[in-house]
Amino acid sequence: MIRTKNTTSVVILSNVTAVVVVGTLLTPIVCPVLSAENYLRYEATVHITPPRAERQNNGPLPQYFADEFGWKEMVQQVARVYNSLPPEQRVHTAIFRNDWGEAAALDFYGPHYALPRAISAHNNYWIWGPRDYTGDIMIVLGSDGRGDREHFASVESAGVVGTEYSRRDEHFTIWLCRGLKWKVQEVWPQMKRFD
Repeated sequence: MIRTKNTTSVVILSNVTAVVVVGTLLTPIVCPVLSAENYLRYEATVHITPPRAERQNNGPLPQYFADEFGWKEMVQQVARVYNSLPPEQRVHTAIFRNDWGEAAALDFYGPHYALPRAISAHNNYWIWGPRDYTGDIMIVLGSDGRGDREHFASVESAGVVGTEYSRRDEHFTIWLCRGLKWKVQEVWPQMKRFD
């Protein structure tokens, strides 16, 4: 077969068109361009499920989309608990999260609600330490509450966090804990969790 300039142009145009069509079809799988509802409809329509990226229950969305769902609502709930405390208690209240991602969300969205910076013993957050907090009052997130009862004089449920599309490990109780049985600065070195 003899190729002419027109034939080559048609082949190139066909290839470019195919790349654009396939790229457009696959874009919602790698970029959050659709709402959660539309993404789930899209995934069901095209019968393509992205590979699992982590080993937790992500809920209906892939991890890289589900990861930040509910973070604003979490911060709002924490702010509700924090701001319900008398001002003289707030200045001594630490917000502790067992996971660096939600601690970072608290630090990102928290200034809007006048929240203090979060502390966490997870990954690099551990390096920053417990700041000046003593542990007299702590808002603890991402705990089952059992261990907290061993470490604090009082532990009370102050709210629940979780949204329809957030990862299932980001559905948890907010605990208002008082009277840590030791100084948080003394135990901080043993709390380190890198993973």
